[in-house]
Amino acid sequence: MESPNHHRPVLSREALEALSVSSTGYYVDGTFGRGGHSRLILAALGEEGRLLAIDKDPEAVAAARVLAEADHRLSVQQGSFALLSVFAEQLGWGGRIAGVLLDLGVSSPQLDTPERGFSFLQDGPLDMRMDNSRGMSAAQWLATAGADEIARVLKEYGEERFSKRIAAKILAERQGGVAIETTGKLAGIVASAVSIREKGKHPATRSFQAIRIFINQELDDLRKCLEQALDLLAPGGRLVVICFHSLEDRIVKRFIRDAARGDIYPPGIPVTHNQMRPRLKVVGKVIHPTVAEVNLNPRARSAVLRVAEKLS
Repeated sequence: MESPNHHRPVLSREALEALSVSSTGYYVDGTFGRGGHSRLILAALGEEGRLLAIDKDPEAVAAARVLAEADHRLSVQQGSFALLSVFAEQLGWGGRIAGVLLDLGVSSPQLDTPERGFSFLQDGPLDMRMDNSRGMSAAQWLATAGADEIARVLKEYGEERFSKRIAAKILAERQGGVAIETTGKLAGIVASAVSIREKGKHPATRSFQAIRIFINQELDDLRKCLEQALDLLAPGGRLVVICFHSLEDRIVKRFIRDAARGDIYPPGIPVTHNQMRPRLKVVGKVIHPTVAEVNLNPRARSAVLRVAEKLS
């Protein structure tokens, strides 16, 4: 198992400040990873404070449970943060949560372990499941999906302009009897189908992102979690989300915007802002990592942190 320092949490100081942790508050880390953010929250909590850590990844959950054995204030649940309301209800936390933190995307330990199949930089089994104990792996999906479905996934979740060409190449390889079971094999196929190179970006970047998001239902889970967090937060509670690509950030930005705007009325209806019943207010501006942090951790370069506060 990796040491706690193996994964450096992105925007850790900024996230903790955004949560405005109260010593007696109840908090949720919806993406425990290796516990970088959770440890900072626990350090700010008093004896009466509590933290719920959630993660799909069995290895992350194992690390969380080791921490929980030494700290009774920490509760751990394995699963998607889309089950936030279920986990909160089990603890009796409904309407009492002072802050929810989501650090989206794939963690460094997942990327750096070839056996997990997330990265094209090291060859390994083409898995990509955050919970590799259940569900369909990327290799299993690619072995059965049609060209139209593959192209749709690459376009929708990776914004890949060569999605149809890549899908056709994958099917041609399959029909030729080639099994696409490793990250290296898939990366090679994608690279052969992408005719234009983006400076500083591997040609398989978008495809790997798209397949990972699809396999793990990341965007659907995010939408569900945001809605549940809004219902579960106490008035004054904070929602803090760290995104790493435009698809995630677009969902978070629109969710906060809509909740801060409130009910929609037909044009010309005279209503006050309070009558529109806004449920969130935006806190501060969008936060990006400093140059110093990016130099220390290049994976932080695309991070975006947004903060909102529950009104009522």
